[in-house]
Amino acid sequence: MENKILGLHHITAIAGDAKRNFNFYSNILGLRFIKKTVNFDDPGTYHFYFGDEVGSAGTILTFFPWGEGIQQGRKGSGMATEIGYSVPKGSLDFWQKRFEKYNVIYNKPSEKFGERYLTFLDPDGLKLELIESKTDDNRKPWETDEVKADVATRGFHNITLTLNSIKATAAILTEIFGYKLIEQDVNRYRYATDAVENAAIVDLVELDEEKRGHVANGSVHHVAFRVQNDEILMHFREKIEEYGLSITPQIDRNYFHSLYFREPGGVLFEIATENPGFTVDESLEELGKNLKLPEQYESDRAAIEAHLVKIN
Repeated sequence: MENKILGLHHITAIAGDAKRNFNFYSNILGLRFIKKTVNFDDPGTYHFYFGDEVGSAGTILTFFPWGEGIQQGRKGSGMATEIGYSVPKGSLDFWQKRFEKYNVIYNKPSEKFGERYLTFLDPDGLKLELIESKTDDNRKPWETDEVKADVATRGFHNITLTLNSIKATAAILTEIFGYKLIEQDVNRYRYATDAVENAAIVDLVELDEEKRGHVANGSVHHVAFRVQNDEILMHFREKIEEYGLSITPQIDRNYFHSLYFREPGGVLFEIATENPGFTVDESLEELGKNLKLPEQYESDRAAIEAHLVKIN
């Protein structure tokens, strides 16, 4: 079995109001709500997961909704600044009309690297893009009554990191993760892995005088990369330690096993396994319908449920 990074696993961001966040991603954007749990380090707040039908790696967007009144994040260097979703060619007209209907802030379609894309903001100011990928994306989408398969998101296309200098971050991508520089447009450098067909792209934007960003409401907390299993996960832990970077021990996140390290440009990276998956504690049909708690908090379920706001 090859020791490979298999593109993106998930992306985690910070939101304010939980109900508003749930409504935007499940109803307006049409993602499947696949897991309702709590923050491992703060069981008084939710941790939401959105994705495709089964929560496939490369489709999973997760949120810590910390509640109203939290500090707003500030975009800048050392951050993941744009999340790109793959959508079918010709679907951007549908999305423009949908965003107008629901008063979503967006920019008119533009193009980069030969791909049309539509930029928009979620209710907390998180910047996302819908991208008509120039390569085929045959991933099965999640459908809703209003967002059908011919326009629905397929999962991640790319993640964009903004950095003062891309050199050290690019070295992590190429020397450790096996990515290659495939395209460049002015100060945007596109790296991709050939280990997977989709969710394979990391864009590095170099802005040497950009001020440091601040991770808070409406910003990305960390970017997770995918490996097949625990053995490969620990191979990468050894590799990153040998490279001279500090990395956590393996952490059990119930639905995957993880390592965390901060890459030299300042972005928090995670490496996460495919196993055991999101059906480990509820059936495929029931995904997202029940509050699932880490084992250490199960004895406090009544108090936790009483504290958490009802979202659906």
